[in-house]
Amino acid sequence: MIVLGYNGFTRGAELFGKLYGATGVDRNLLVGHDAAAALVIDGELVAAVEEERLSRVKKTSDFPVHAINWCLDSAGVELDQVDVFAFPWRFSSTVGEQMISQICDTDLTVPAKFDALRRTGELYTGMLSPEAVYDDFVRRTGHELDPNRLALVPHHLAHLMCGAYLAGGGDAAFLVSDGRAETLSAVMGELRNGVVRLFDDSAVDMTSSLGVAYGRITRYLGFVPNNDEYKVMGLAAYGPPPGHNPLLERVVRLHENGSYTLSVPRDRDAYYALFDDLFGGDSEKREEFDFRVKVAGFAQHMVEAVTAHQLRALTAASDLDDLLFEGGLALNCVANTKMLERSSFTGMDVSFGASDPGVAIGAAVYTAGLRNRPAGAVTTPYLGPSYGEQHTLDALAEYADRVEWQEEPDATSAADRTAELLAQKNVVGWFQGRTEFGPRALGNRSILANPAFPDIKDIINVRVKHREPFRPFAPVVLASEAPRVFEMGKKTSSPYMTFVFPVREEYRERIPGACHVDGTARVQTVDERQNPALTQLLRAFTARTDVPCLLNTSFNVAGEPIVCSPRDALECFLATEIDYLVIDRFVVTKRHR
Repeated sequence: MIVLGYNGFTRGAELFGKLYGATGVDRNLLVGHDAAAALVIDGELVAAVEEERLSRVKKTSDFPVHAINWCLDSAGVELDQVDVFAFPWRFSSTVGEQMISQICDTDLTVPAKFDALRRTGELYTGMLSPEAVYDDFVRRTGHELDPNRLALVPHHLAHLMCGAYLAGGGDAAFLVSDGRAETLSAVMGELRNGVVRLFDDSAVDMTSSLGVAYGRITRYLGFVPNNDEYKVMGLAAYGPPPGHNPLLERVVRLHENGSYTLSVPRDRDAYYALFDDLFGGDSEKREEFDFRVKVAGFAQHMVEAVTAHQLRALTAASDLDDLLFEGGLALNCVANTKMLERSSFTGMDVSFGASDPGVAIGAAVYTAGLRNRPAGAVTTPYLGPSYGEQHTLDALAEYADRVEWQEEPDATSAADRTAELLAQKNVVGWFQGRTEFGPRALGNRSILANPAFPDIKDIINVRVKHREPFRPFAPVVLASEAPRVFEMGKKTSSPYMTFVFPVREEYRERIPGACHVDGTARVQTVDERQNPALTQLLRAFTARTDVPCLLNTSFNVAGEPIVCSPRDALECFLATEIDYLVIDRFVVTKRHR
């Protein structure tokens, strides 16, 4: 059986701009963002890629025609050979009725209700309805699809199935929390013997979305919502934990069943006024670092307090030992670690597709009837395009007037040469194998550096990434070495940068570049089975330097998608102060003019 999952709407940016004034980067930050495609053949996930990696439009919500074509081409499959296409949104007629009722039940004036109904109606008929989704597919692919071969999967179920499949499909309690699904923003329950049971009483309406509230604070602090929340998370570490939190006192109401109500206005001027009142802010204060740290601390504490409240209810209702956490909130790796360590769960999984790229995978594996990975299959995020030697040589030849290169005889030699470069204060673009799936660079499209240099973070942030100097970087470490360097708690590995751990005291001075201001690090662990090239490099680097890890950040600059092709890598390399670029066995330097 062949199933292709995909996420994205052709008219999303157009309609949200027209109906709600979402322009600029905001046009891709609503329903359908992180458009992607994923292909499952006979029970195995064989290919997946985000549309942005191919179209080069960051966080695009467009119909993923490039991603679909690449997935099919990579497997030698034609459109008419696909048994089912799976889409991770189900705006059924029942959901439409709920959307109408929600508007009618608000305290808006009658004219405002009619206006909201008009806009919602145009959005529903032009983009969200089953008929609109089907028409979008046919129009963009040119394929006259039997409507019965298009499966619409509820959004939160797609999130859950992505996490369950990648975790191995065993029994687990689950929490899915994001900005919004069809009508809800968070659900919890159990996955037992392949059957999903929702704890309906604890579901949270999208009007009380924790993700949306955090996003509005993100915007209030001058960042892009649904994109830059990790900046707020990073800022929070610069201040002490808040003694009292006005958000918990005046915005959040927790209910005994594990649900909650959040009261944040939708209108931007209204929620800016609310936050100014809560935090003692104004337009000038919002530019001050200390003020932003204080507000970020309140926002982060709110997320941690609300998710802890949800987990208390979940552990009371379920006797299972393992937790699956998916959805956009699951990218808050600081909260993730606290959730696990402060709960009775013995294990917790957050997948590399936890945010919306993963719903393409989840819709596909759910529609294929999968609950478990095939026996012996390796869970891997390296699911996207790879490029052969000739493609690399052609790209290098295109830029031959600006770069020169040396070809190492084999992978071992390339790793040794790269380790030699990284032993010094060099920043290296590392391009190997298949592109990673998801929002994190996990060692195939990465910028690497030596964490032994205290100023290496500043060098990368300012000279390479062109981003804020307070931003931390993640260390990548051999899984066998991680417990020696980091306090891992209940975790034995962290392959997807979804957990934060304290750096052991004796290593903080040895790897200062990997330590955030609070002495923690967002760790990625690797082993030979998952990423042999990166494992080989780490071994060569540690043998040469006695430094147990490398800094790993995404191979891109601020505002751009992570590089995908050799040409993308060369463009980024030449536009930044990256010192060396290693593409497979080719070590590339810039020509001096």
